[in-house]
Amino acid sequence: MSRDVRVAVFRPDDERLADAIELLASLGADPVADPMLEVRPTGETPGEGEYVVLTSKTGVELAAAAGWEPTDDSGGEATVCAIGESTAEVLREAGYSVDIVPEEFTSTGLVEALEGEVEGRRVEVARSDHGSEVLTEGLAAAGADVNETVLYQLARPEGSGDSAALAAEGDLDAALFTSSLTVSHFLDAAEERGVREDAIAGLNEAVVGAIGEPTRETAESEGISVDVVPAVADFEKLATAVVEDAAPTYHE
Repeated sequence: MSRDVRVAVFRPDDERLADAIELLASLGADPVADPMLEVRPTGETPGEGEYVVLTSKTGVELAAAAGWEPTDDSGGEATVCAIGESTAEVLREAGYSVDIVPEEFTSTGLVEALEGEVEGRRVEVARSDHGSEVLTEGLAAAGADVNETVLYQLARPEGSGDSAALAAEGDLDAALFTSSLTVSHFLDAAEERGVREDAIAGLNEAVVGAIGEPTRETAESEGISVDVVPAVADFEKLATAVVEDAAPTYHE
């Protein structure tokens, strides 16, 4: 008798993980919740800038909770930029206006959206301690005066790695990597348990999804074959595509 496709999900242990589990269950999958990211706020808020860039839902929530107002050096209203539509949506829900969302929801896409208008302008980038240098270096190359504020740190939770053990035993059917850091932390957890090579081999027998090209590149650089990358960097699209890819093996 076939079983539901077993899918590992690595989102932080908050409503994002709860929503992911609910979604996977609705798709007929068996979720394996193994958070690989723990948010540790620094207490900082976004600084002033003519342009202010937010790159995640977490960053927006921390900024909003601190009562942040997007202003430039003279007290005027800053141009608010979101790296993707999901971040923009949370900004709007928190009462902020969103001025710029790139067509491509990546650091490269945001640089391309801004490079023609930020020369000589102060750009504030507010994000985690693991933000891509592609964004800050790209904006600086476009002539911007870039300041980066770390709003939170991303650590690997203690005790993570159950999914790595399952992969190593060949008992994981799919995995959903939502950032390069989830890939790195998965492999660190596997190493800690002494199953790194077997876990990679197990993933390569499963269906592996990456939320975007940077995550795919990180995974493949570590020897993990990536099967699914959605056209839009959206978790629901990622999960749906991965389950659809993996399920036929088990639901014939």
